[in-house]
Amino acid sequence: MSEEVTITIDDQSIKTQRGEKLLWVALENNIFIPHLCAIKDESRPNASCRLCFVEIEGQDKPVTACSKEVENAMVVKTRSPHIDRLVKTGFELILSDHNLKCRECPANRDCALQMIAKKRGLKLKCDRFKPLEREYELDDSPAEFAFDRSRCVLCGQCVWADRVEAEIGAIGFTGRGINRVVTTFKDLPLADSICTECKLCVDACPVGALYYKHNQKA
Repeated sequence: MSEEVTITIDDQSIKTQRGEKLLWVALENNIFIPHLCAIKDESRPNASCRLCFVEIEGQDKPVTACSKEVENAMVVKTRSPHIDRLVKTGFELILSDHNLKCRECPANRDCALQMIAKKRGLKLKCDRFKPLEREYELDDSPAEFAFDRSRCVLCGQCVWADRVEAEIGAIGFTGRGINRVVTTFKDLPLADSICTECKLCVDACPVGALYYKHNQKA
């Protein structure tokens, strides 16, 4: 049987169950913490987007809320000058490899990056980091959707949907560092891969990388 614990987030007292991840406890109590890669059912979050940092009383360094389990009497701050700098840096690094033509994006006004920018007062442009300039070929081979790698934030949501929910395994990560991308086996077009076009990956995408063709903006 789960043990009930009481924690404090931004001066708000919250009752929850021991072992729950801090990020989901906060979100379920209307406390926003930026995040892109977090998946609630993932037992070992990879914390790759580096946006969900928080401070915990008694700990020297910030931690990622998606990977931190709650403990009784835990006291958490989601905002501080240090945390805000970390989140801003992580956000700007993501933007440095992201197509920022928002008005042309099918996810415009329904995008996780736009929501994070609005809630944290961040700019959707690169100021400190030089944008990575590279060309990606649009994969519009599926009948109803397309994949634009120039908008991919490498959150892994589509990979989880494909491998865990659909149990297909058509897409995955390849490469390291700035060469890391989501692709199919042998980099085949989606329509030529084992993709069944179930569209779960499209529904999982928090930005405009995977999108329905009928929603594409002119």
